[in-house]
Amino acid sequence: MAVSLLAREVSDLCLGKPALRSLSVSATVGDALSSLRRFGDPYLSVWSCDHHCNASRSKVSDVNECRCIGKVCMVDVICFLCEEDNLKNPGSALQEPVSVILPKVPGLVRHLEPNASLLEAIDLILEGAQNLVIPIHSPFSRKKLIHKPSSNSTLHDNRVQYCWLTQEDIIRYLLNCIGLFSPTPNYAVESLNIIDTKSILAVCYDEPASSSLPLISQSLVKQTSVAIIDVDGKLIGEISPYVLNSCNESVAAAIATLSTGDFMAYIDCGDPPEDLIRLVKERLEERNLGEALELLEEESEISASSSDEEFGLGRSGRLGRRSSRVVSNTDAIVCFPWSSLVAVMIQALSHRVSNVWVVEEDGTLVGIVTFAGMMKVFRERLKSMM
Repeated sequence: MAVSLLAREVSDLCLGKPALRSLSVSATVGDALSSLRRFGDPYLSVWSCDHHCNASRSKVSDVNECRCIGKVCMVDVICFLCEEDNLKNPGSALQEPVSVILPKVPGLVRHLEPNASLLEAIDLILEGAQNLVIPIHSPFSRKKLIHKPSSNSTLHDNRVQYCWLTQEDIIRYLLNCIGLFSPTPNYAVESLNIIDTKSILAVCYDEPASSSLPLISQSLVKQTSVAIIDVDGKLIGEISPYVLNSCNESVAAAIATLSTGDFMAYIDCGDPPEDLIRLVKERLEERNLGEALELLEEESEISASSSDEEFGLGRSGRLGRRSSRVVSNTDAIVCFPWSSLVAVMIQALSHRVSNVWVVEEDGTLVGIVTFAGMMKVFRERLKSMM
């Protein structure tokens, strides 16, 4: 079984994965926002080519040069709109090229052939990749190749579809094979030396929410969240990119005007409280941010007209796709230094988060365990099997 795992190809992990929806690098921020709203995908892949060009005019060499150069999400749009100049004129900001919101860190998205090994995939992630772009070899006929190009297409140059593998996909696969790594998964995360105490992104609850913006951007790159702590260093919640991804762009106005604690309440458990909406509007007026105020009011009107919409579908005006949840959107998922690796893996996967906070019994924040940290342990065990 260990030999079988070492020989596993990444294409085996792609079974059932949806094809990527794509955006050309020539698109605007507004185009990205429109696609994120329309399709509800958490991320859009951005490509170096016009992937909807006519296949009859495309050459094979053009396909080879067509590369995924990054990904964008609603959090990228929100952070961009939070900038002072963009708050003053969000309409103009949305006309900027999508390249302005692409993370500037190289290597976050990497191409990988479908016959590459699981070890190769793990190594790329440990080098800093977040998403691995894999071509999908369809078993169907060439009929797909003559479809009329459209903005909804997932084909590139009308020829190839791609999916991507994430850190979560690989951790989930490793959990399904957990018995092969015994007894390591039963060891405490502290004894495995995977508690990161140096890369914690944290902000105090009484600081302005805008002070967390650089940390939110970093959390996207690091695949973590921003811890919210009190004056004693105890963890009281988090701002998660996963939650912000289910918000609409009007949240930028709340980040720009509220404290971190109030912002947590704003995005918590569904639609924001009316008193906080009024507070945001008042502060936007005080700062003469009329266009940002219009954006907020437009979203409020859409939300009101969509109140009978089924929970969980789309973004049309509701604060989040998880608005039917009764649990808190800002509760942090935590473990203890003595928690086992397998228990922490199950926690992260069951809550769809890429990190688990490590705390002492009194709630004091100690560190963080990430998917990348978990993968290092399994990579070492796989090396010993070779």
